Amino acid sequence: MTFEALTEIIVATCPNAEGKVAPQARLVPDVCADSLDTVELAMALEEKTGVNVPDDLMATFRTVSDLNDYLTEHGA
Repeated sequence: MTFEALTEIIVATCPNAEGKVAPQARLVPDVCADSLDTVELAMALEEKTGVNVPDDLMATFRTVSDLNDYLTEHGA
């Protein structure tokens, strides 16, 4: 998955993410307001990429780069 594609999904899912998405940005609180936003983001990513992102695993990703690495490793 390209970083640009991931950015589009994040911005479409997390209302406060516009202009804040960067590789080292923290998922919470920089781009997602809270854990509910990350659950919604995980569902959107699964829908768009077909890659399963369990909620408990999603909670372990600290940065946007961590999430992007996981998606890339799993074929997104």
